[in-house]
Amino acid sequence: MLQDHSRDKLLNAIAFFVENTRACGKTKLYKLLYFLDFQHFTERGRSVTGLEYYAWPLGPVPRALHDELVMPPNDLAAKFRIENVTLRSGQEMLKLEPLQPFDATHLSKRELRIMGDLAREFRDKKADDMVDATHLENLPWHQIYEVEGRKQELIPYELALRKGDKDAAQTAVRDHDEFNENYSDRGDPAL
Repeated sequence: MLQDHSRDKLLNAIAFFVENTRACGKTKLYKLLYFLDFQHFTERGRSVTGLEYYAWPLGPVPRALHDELVMPPNDLAAKFRIENVTLRSGQEMLKLEPLQPFDATHLSKRELRIMGDLAREFRDKKADDMVDATHLENLPWHQIYEVEGRKQELIPYELALRKGDKDAAQTAVRDHDEFNENYSDRGDPAL
């Protein structure tokens, strides 16, 4: 049976970004995960982490993860030490410290490439710079929050697609779903 490893991918994407960027607090992490998921969606028609993002004032927020950081489930608590720290500026920042190293086992080459590109691009950026990057015109957050005025609402992944890319992404999703339907019940461990 095929397994969905999106939770493993999420926890390891968090570990990767925390280990490979500076000052990766909650806001910066949310933006990196958003860029990862939406970029992968434009290329493959599905997200990496399985998260849904909502149009909050400072940009896209994965609300489920946001809630988990307040009351971490066992798998998150086993993988990270989570604490609020006070910066020299007096601001509070949520700090995640990996308790287990990053593990690329369930991530594809494409997912690793996108993560690496994002870590290099935003390695030294601060959260405020990341907020600006997600607020650009024609990006999904801007469409939902500013253009449509649907504050706090779900940002559909499809908004990341250009009109020509939409058909290709829908085909990729159908192919992926068809593969799962055809092969998930075989129980063949080689798959």
